[in-house]
Amino acid sequence: MALDMELVLIRPYGFTITDARLKRAGLDYWQHVRLAEFASWEEFLAQRRVRDDQLFLFEDDAPTSFYTPEYPDDAFLVFGSETVGLPQPLRAAHRGREFHLPMRSNHIRSLNLANTVTAAAYQALRGRF
Repeated sequence: MALDMELVLIRPYGFTITDARLKRAGLDYWQHVRLAEFASWEEFLAQRRVRDDQLFLFEDDAPTSFYTPEYPDDAFLVFGSETVGLPQPLRAAHRGREFHLPMRSNHIRSLNLANTVTAAAYQALRGRF
């Protein structure tokens, strides 16, 4: 069963999709990735007509575990910069839509952004395979 997923990138971001490291990360399937780019968060919301219940924002200090919600088929999993996270105005505009991945220790973090995205995507897709 093929799952229809899309990578949505919203500017500004700290890399280019022509960067050799990004292409290498995609290995031999980069050309098969459905990619959409937007100039801003506002453009993304307007063009996609995003409902608040579709948004799942991921932050280390979010109050709710990512195991808690039911993820709809049209969910958008939202991740910020690995070093600074999501902008505070975005978080404030979507209170109650913030989730974290439980960690065994508050002092030792072992997941980078790529690992977090992978874990969250698989949790959101759970039961659809």
